[in-house]
Amino acid sequence: MDIGTTTQTLHPLDPLGLAELAAFRALVIAHPGYAPSMRFATVELREPPRPVVEAWQPGTAVVRAAQAVLLDTATGVVIEVVADLNRATIASWEAPPLGQPPYGQPPIILDEFVRVGQIVRADPAWRAAVLRRGLTEADIDLVQVDPFSAGNFGYPEEQGRRLVRAVAYWRGDIRDNGYAHPIEGVVAVVDLIENRVLTLVDDPIAIPVPRKKRNYGREALPAPRTDLKPLSIVQPEGPSFSTDGWEVRWQNWHFRVGFTPREGLVLHQLGVEGRSVIHRASITEMVVPYGDPTTNHYWKNAFDAGEYGLGKLANQLELGCDCKGLIRYFDIPCANDDGEPELMKNAVCMHEEDYGILWKHYEFRNDIREVRRSRRLVVSFFATVGNYDYGFYWYLYQDGTIQLEGKLTGIIQTAAIAPGEPYKWGAMVDENLGGPTHQHFFNARLHMALDGSGNTVTEHEFQPRPWGTDNPHGNAFNVTSRVLARERDAAREADGRTGRYWKITNPNRTNSVGNPPAYKLVVNASPLLLAQEGSAVHRRAGFATKHVWVTQYDPAERFAAGDYPNQHQGGAGLPAYIAQNRNIENADIVVWHTFGHTHVCKPEDFPIMPVEYAGFMLKPNGFFAANPALDLPDDSGHSTLAADEPPSCCCE
Repeated sequence: MDIGTTTQTLHPLDPLGLAELAAFRALVIAHPGYAPSMRFATVELREPPRPVVEAWQPGTAVVRAAQAVLLDTATGVVIEVVADLNRATIASWEAPPLGQPPYGQPPIILDEFVRVGQIVRADPAWRAAVLRRGLTEADIDLVQVDPFSAGNFGYPEEQGRRLVRAVAYWRGDIRDNGYAHPIEGVVAVVDLIENRVLTLVDDPIAIPVPRKKRNYGREALPAPRTDLKPLSIVQPEGPSFSTDGWEVRWQNWHFRVGFTPREGLVLHQLGVEGRSVIHRASITEMVVPYGDPTTNHYWKNAFDAGEYGLGKLANQLELGCDCKGLIRYFDIPCANDDGEPELMKNAVCMHEEDYGILWKHYEFRNDIREVRRSRRLVVSFFATVGNYDYGFYWYLYQDGTIQLEGKLTGIIQTAAIAPGEPYKWGAMVDENLGGPTHQHFFNARLHMALDGSGNTVTEHEFQPRPWGTDNPHGNAFNVTSRVLARERDAAREADGRTGRYWKITNPNRTNSVGNPPAYKLVVNASPLLLAQEGSAVHRRAGFATKHVWVTQYDPAERFAAGDYPNQHQGGAGLPAYIAQNRNIENADIVVWHTFGHTHVCKPEDFPIMPVEYAGFMLKPNGFFAANPALDLPDDSGHSTLAADEPPSCCCE
């Protein structure tokens, strides 16, 4: 069931509405620098700085500005434009220096995805290369051509151009799963401005195209199971959350929903019990580097946010499939490649979930039996980026915990393997079909506001205490603590052996036991980038070399890999931000956390892989004076029982 919302009052952080998007487009196309061949690569709200947002009061004027990156598809010129929507004027119209080192390009737009297939299929050399691998002229119209961000490997002929690399897959029918049939050893480098194949890589050894079908459309699946009974989620009195436009309140939590073309879902002004915790939280970047050094794969290291746009590729979610229960969907106003306003229906889903036991104790001495169930609020969206599908789920818990969980599913990249040959760069998933080993890295940007301004990050570890008069039994151990005072001090790696963890504190406040209130960053077991230092992906994905980074807040520093990771030479983003080595003690700080998954493929991952998980938690650590969920009601009388079923003593 989808539930509605109340009428909203405009807030400085509300996403641009359809009318605002239309007004912005009108200002842009009326500018003398605009050309009909220009496309809107991104359009979004230009968010006011934190002090402006925090000083704003309901009923007062709202500053509204829009910003876009324009791409001239005829010339390759890129324009960054900002408009003052209150005054209906263009505030700035500037061309960033992307045609010179370290280069960079706007994200690939949807129109280019379509054009690449047409360009490649029309190229005579490419057609000859795929015919040499056993395809026929009749096959070519059904060949699936996948444009893939080109990266930057220093090849002279590629510098300063707008490119993609394209790989291809045979299909015998339009509904065939092309990833079961990779055309190995053929890669077209396409110039998107000149609309031609710039170079073609055609390996001399032609590996046969695997022809075994591995489809996943409903008509290709096994007969469904018949022993699965309905599982109903019922809230007869409605949900426990309330919404007012983009504002949400639930179980002492309050926050605002935001959305951008690059990041997708954003949480603004997240707080609990009337106290602030995070000013802004989002996933700003991700990268998927592949470990196969051969022709079709060595260059694959997609930056799915900066090179494509997680928000632009958001799914329309479906009740009963993507979300179950009593759902509040958020429709997202957005602009298409022509800048025209559109509405992304059901792009963000919000609902409640039961999450087992929150707290419990049975005291046999006095027969006190108390147990409370945990409920969490889920705010999520899904993005499909080529072959992979990524879900981003923010969870809020009744004990003050915040969690971000990434869900990885979809279809793995594949490699054709010659009959009888092993696959040394991954694992076989079917006959003559391999899955390259690869990694997935996500970076969360957390602009902290723990009990207001002036936050500090401290690092802690567990260490055994030596035998001595203060440890006569050898059982004592120490917990170390140090302040991360400068940005270069705060590029850190997790260490499971010492249990290293980090706390975000407010040193200007004192909690119930005389310490600064804090939240603890709980880092899950997570890899770091395995590509060698000096490699192209290592230069470009510096954020994936550390688990934790802390920077002084700068509104211009929004993305972990910099503003234009597409075809960038590297060094941008977090490595450049921390080179300034600014003070981060008792300051307005941003905590950046890199987490991910190293994926060694297996047969069970094909044709569609079951969900893999990656994420982190923020848990209150001296933020509350006691368990904040002691006031939860007893749910033991709320269970639905059969007429002859006795009630249990507790609700576990």
